[in-house]
Amino acid sequence: MAQVVVVTGAASGIGAAVARHFGGLGAHVVVADIDKAGGEAVAKEVGGLFVRTDTTREADNLALIATAVETYGGLDLVHLNAGVGDGGGFAEDDYDTERQHRVLAVNLHGVMFGLHAALPALAAHGGGSLVVTSSMAGASAATFDPVYAATKHGVIGLVRSLAPTWQEKGVRINAICPGFVRTSLLPAETVDYLVGEGFAVAQPAEIAASVAEIAAGEEAGRAYVLQAGRAPDPVSFPKFELVRTGA
Repeated sequence: MAQVVVVTGAASGIGAAVARHFGGLGAHVVVADIDKAGGEAVAKEVGGLFVRTDTTREADNLALIATAVETYGGLDLVHLNAGVGDGGGFAEDDYDTERQHRVLAVNLHGVMFGLHAALPALAAHGGGSLVVTSSMAGASAATFDPVYAATKHGVIGLVRSLAPTWQEKGVRINAICPGFVRTSLLPAETVDYLVGEGFAVAQPAEIAASVAEIAAGEEAGRAYVLQAGRAPDPVSFPKFELVRTGA
Protein backbone atom coordinates (compact mmCIF):
# COMPACT_ATOMS: atom_id res chain seq x y z
CA MET A 1 0.00 0.00 0.00
CA ALA A 2 1.31 3.44 -0.92
CA GLN A 3 2.51 5.70 1.87
CA VAL A 4 0.54 8.82 2.72
CA VAL A 5 2.89 11.77 3.15
CA VAL A 6 2.06 15.34 4.21
CA VAL A 7 4.61 18.10 3.67
CA THR A 8 4.17 21.72 4.77
CA GLY A 9 6.02 24.54 3.05
CA ALA A 10 6.02 22.28 0.00
CA ALA A 11 5.55 24.85 -2.77
CA SER A 12 9.30 25.37 -3.06
CA GLY A 13 12.72 24.58 -1.63
CA ILE A 14 13.21 21.65 0.72
CA GLY A 15 9.48 20.97 1.02
CA ALA A 16 9.02 20.71 -2.74
CA ALA A 17 12.03 18.41 -2.96
CA VAL A 18 10.60 16.14 -0.26
CA ALA A 19 7.26 16.05 -2.08
CA ARG A 20 9.02 15.10 -5.33
CA HIS A 21 11.12 12.46 -3.60
CA PHE A 22 8.15 10.64 -2.11
CA GLY A 23 6.03 11.19 -5.18
CA GLY A 24 8.75 9.43 -7.15
CA LEU A 25 8.45 6.49 -4.78
CA GLY A 26 4.73 6.22 -5.48
CA ALA A 27 3.48 7.81 -2.26
CA HIS A 28 0.26 9.75 -1.96
CA VAL A 29 1.65 13.23 -1.28
CA VAL A 30 -0.33 16.07 0.27
CA VAL A 31 1.32 19.38 -0.59
CA ALA A 32 0.59 22.11 1.95
CA ASP A 33 1.57 25.74 1.52
CA ILE A 34 0.18 29.26 1.67
CA ASP A 35 1.40 29.71 -1.93
CA LYS A 36 -1.52 28.39 -3.97
CA ALA A 37 0.07 28.62 -7.42
CA GLY A 38 3.36 27.07 -6.36
CA GLY A 39 1.70 24.40 -4.25
CA GLU A 40 -0.71 23.37 -6.99
CA ALA A 41 2.17 23.11 -9.46
CA VAL A 42 4.14 20.78 -7.18
CA ALA A 43 1.05 18.70 -6.40
CA LYS A 44 0.33 18.27 -10.11
CA GLU A 45 3.94 17.29 -10.74
CA VAL A 46 3.88 14.54 -8.11
CA GLY A 47 0.31 13.42 -8.75
CA GLY A 48 -0.68 14.52 -5.28
CA LEU A 49 -3.17 16.78 -3.54
CA PHE A 50 -2.71 20.46 -2.73
CA VAL A 51 -4.25 21.89 0.44
CA ARG A 52 -3.77 25.62 0.97
CA THR A 53 -2.49 25.90 4.51
CA ASP A 54 -1.50 28.85 6.65
CA THR A 55 0.49 27.01 9.29
CA THR A 56 0.12 29.94 11.71
CA ARG A 57 -3.60 29.07 12.00
CA GLU A 58 -4.44 26.06 14.13
CA ALA A 59 -7.64 25.47 12.17
CA ASP A 60 -5.67 25.17 8.93
CA ASN A 61 -3.37 22.55 10.43
CA LEU A 62 -6.30 20.50 11.70
CA ALA A 63 -8.05 20.76 8.33
CA LEU A 64 -4.88 19.71 6.48
CA ILE A 65 -4.46 16.51 8.47
CA ALA A 66 -8.18 15.74 8.36
CA THR A 67 -8.19 16.14 4.57
CA ALA A 68 -5.20 13.81 4.17
CA VAL A 69 -6.81 11.13 6.31
CA GLU A 70 -10.22 11.46 4.67
CA THR A 71 -8.75 11.37 1.18
CA TYR A 72 -6.26 8.54 1.55
CA GLY A 73 -7.49 6.63 4.60
CA GLY A 74 -4.60 7.27 6.95
CA LEU A 75 -1.22 8.88 7.48
CA ASP A 76 2.36 7.54 7.48
CA LEU A 77 4.69 10.54 7.42
CA VAL A 78 4.34 14.23 8.18
CA HIS A 79 7.13 16.68 7.45
CA LEU A 80 6.57 20.00 9.20
CA ASN A 81 8.87 22.03 7.02
CA ALA A 82 7.29 25.48 6.64
CA GLY A 83 9.58 28.23 7.90
CA VAL A 84 10.72 31.82 7.41
CA GLY A 85 13.75 33.85 8.39
CA ASP A 86 14.76 37.45 9.06
CA GLY A 87 13.42 38.03 12.54
CA GLY A 88 15.77 40.95 12.91
CA GLY A 89 18.25 41.70 15.64
CA PHE A 90 18.29 43.76 18.81
CA ALA A 91 20.05 46.88 17.66
CA GLU A 92 17.88 49.99 17.54
CA ASP A 93 17.91 50.09 13.74
CA ASP A 94 17.09 46.37 13.39
CA TYR A 95 14.52 45.71 16.12
CA ASP A 96 11.11 45.03 14.59
CA THR A 97 8.36 43.51 16.71
CA GLU A 98 6.17 42.58 13.73
CA ARG A 99 9.03 40.72 12.05
CA GLN A 100 9.72 38.87 15.29
CA HIS A 101 6.09 37.85 15.66
CA ARG A 102 5.97 36.59 12.08
CA VAL A 103 9.01 34.36 12.54
CA LEU A 104 7.72 33.08 15.89
CA ALA A 105 4.28 32.40 14.42
CA VAL A 106 5.55 30.36 11.46
CA ASN A 107 8.62 28.65 12.89
CA LEU A 108 7.44 27.83 16.40
CA HIS A 109 3.67 28.21 16.81
CA GLY A 110 3.10 26.71 13.37
CA VAL A 111 5.13 23.64 14.35
CA MET A 112 3.17 23.36 17.61
CA PHE A 113 -0.12 23.48 15.70
CA GLY A 114 1.18 20.92 13.23
CA LEU A 115 2.29 18.57 15.98
CA HIS A 116 -1.05 18.88 17.74
CA ALA A 117 -2.91 18.03 14.54
CA ALA A 118 -0.63 15.28 13.19
CA LEU A 119 0.51 13.23 16.15
CA PRO A 120 -2.89 11.73 17.09
CA ALA A 121 -3.62 10.97 13.44
CA LEU A 122 -0.31 9.15 13.00
CA ALA A 123 -0.88 7.15 16.18
CA ALA A 124 -4.43 6.27 15.11
CA HIS A 125 -3.11 4.85 11.85
CA GLY A 126 -0.79 2.50 13.71
CA GLY A 127 2.20 4.80 14.02
CA GLY A 128 4.57 6.49 11.63
CA SER A 129 7.14 9.21 11.41
CA LEU A 130 7.11 12.96 11.93
CA VAL A 131 10.04 15.12 10.85
CA VAL A 132 10.41 18.78 11.77
CA THR A 133 12.73 21.16 9.93
CA SER A 134 14.96 23.02 12.36
CA SER A 135 18.34 24.38 11.24
CA MET A 136 22.00 24.35 12.13
CA ALA A 137 21.01 27.65 13.72
CA GLY A 138 18.94 25.56 16.12
CA ALA A 139 21.98 23.68 17.36
CA SER A 140 24.48 26.55 17.48
CA ALA A 141 24.66 30.32 17.66
CA ALA A 142 23.41 32.37 14.69
CA THR A 143 24.39 35.99 15.21
CA PHE A 144 23.00 36.93 11.79
CA ASP A 145 19.40 36.21 12.87
CA PRO A 146 18.97 35.57 16.62
CA VAL A 147 15.16 35.41 16.52
CA TYR A 148 15.26 32.77 13.81
CA ALA A 149 17.83 30.87 15.86
CA ALA A 150 15.62 31.04 18.96
CA THR A 151 12.69 29.48 17.08
CA LYS A 152 14.87 26.73 15.67
CA HIS A 153 16.28 25.96 19.13
CA GLY A 154 12.68 25.80 20.34
CA VAL A 155 11.74 23.30 17.63
CA ILE A 156 14.49 20.94 18.76
CA GLY A 157 13.30 21.29 22.36
CA LEU A 158 9.81 20.28 21.28
CA VAL A 159 11.08 17.27 19.36
CA ARG A 160 13.26 15.99 22.17
CA SER A 161 10.58 16.55 24.81
CA LEU A 162 7.68 14.99 22.91
CA ALA A 163 9.52 12.04 21.38
CA PRO A 164 9.59 9.61 24.34
CA THR A 165 5.84 9.78 24.99
CA TRP A 166 4.83 9.45 21.35
CA GLN A 167 7.38 6.75 20.60
CA GLU A 168 5.43 4.55 23.00
CA LYS A 169 2.42 5.13 20.69
CA GLY A 170 4.39 4.15 17.61
CA VAL A 171 5.23 7.64 16.35
CA ARG A 172 8.86 8.61 15.83
CA ILE A 173 9.61 12.34 16.00
CA ASN A 174 12.93 13.75 14.76
CA ALA A 175 14.34 17.07 13.60
CA ILE A 176 16.60 17.96 10.71
CA CYS A 177 19.11 20.79 10.96
CA PRO A 178 20.13 21.75 7.42
CA GLY A 179 23.19 23.87 6.81
CA PHE A 180 23.44 25.96 3.66
CA VAL A 181 20.85 24.88 1.07
CA ARG A 182 19.94 26.43 -2.28
CA THR A 183 16.46 27.70 -1.40
CA SER A 184 14.68 31.05 -1.44
CA LEU A 185 15.89 31.68 2.11
CA LEU A 186 19.37 32.16 0.64
CA PRO A 187 19.54 34.95 -1.96
CA ALA A 188 21.56 34.15 -5.08
CA GLU A 189 24.26 36.63 -4.13
CA THR A 190 24.62 34.90 -0.75
CA VAL A 191 24.99 31.52 -2.43
CA ASP A 192 27.64 32.95 -4.76
CA TYR A 193 29.51 34.39 -1.79
CA LEU A 194 29.39 31.11 0.15
CA VAL A 195 30.60 29.08 -2.83
CA GLY A 196 33.33 31.64 -3.44
CA GLU A 197 34.45 31.26 0.17
CA GLY A 198 34.63 27.49 -0.25
CA PHE A 199 31.50 26.51 1.69
CA ALA A 200 29.45 23.55 0.50
CA VAL A 201 25.85 24.40 -0.42
CA ALA A 202 23.43 21.48 -0.63
CA GLN A 203 20.73 20.96 -3.22
CA PRO A 204 17.18 20.51 -1.82
CA ALA A 205 17.02 17.00 -3.36
CA GLU A 206 19.96 15.94 -1.21
CA ILE A 207 18.16 17.10 1.91
CA ALA A 208 15.00 15.29 0.79
CA ALA A 209 16.88 12.01 0.48
CA SER A 210 18.14 12.43 4.04
CA VAL A 211 14.61 13.17 5.27
CA ALA A 212 13.46 9.88 3.73
CA GLU A 213 16.35 8.02 5.36
CA ILE A 214 15.60 9.50 8.79
CA ALA A 215 11.86 8.89 8.47
CA ALA A 216 12.46 5.23 7.63
CA GLY A 217 14.76 4.68 10.61
CA GLU A 218 13.94 3.59 14.15
CA GLU A 219 15.43 6.53 16.04
CA ALA A 220 13.31 9.14 17.81
CA GLY A 221 14.04 12.40 19.59
CA ARG A 222 17.13 13.08 17.50
CA ALA A 223 18.28 16.18 15.66
CA TYR A 224 20.38 15.55 12.54
CA VAL A 225 22.69 18.08 10.93
CA LEU A 226 22.42 17.87 7.15
CA GLN A 227 25.21 19.30 5.02
CA ALA A 228 26.17 18.88 1.40
CA GLY A 229 27.98 15.65 0.66
CA ARG A 230 27.61 14.23 4.17
CA ALA A 231 25.40 11.63 5.79
CA PRO A 232 22.93 12.81 8.47
CA ASP A 233 24.98 13.64 11.55
CA PRO A 234 23.12 13.31 14.89
CA VAL A 235 23.65 16.18 17.32
CA SER A 236 25.11 15.15 20.69
CA PHE A 237 23.37 16.85 23.59
CA PRO A 238 24.72 16.90 27.16
CA LYS A 239 22.99 14.69 29.70
CA PHE A 240 22.18 16.02 33.14
CA GLU A 241 20.83 14.37 36.25
CA LEU A 242 18.73 16.22 38.81
CA VAL A 243 20.57 16.77 42.05
CA ARG A 244 18.91 15.12 45.04
CA THR A 245 18.94 16.54 48.55
CA GLY A 246 21.95 15.31 50.44
CA ALA A 247 23.74 14.08 47.35
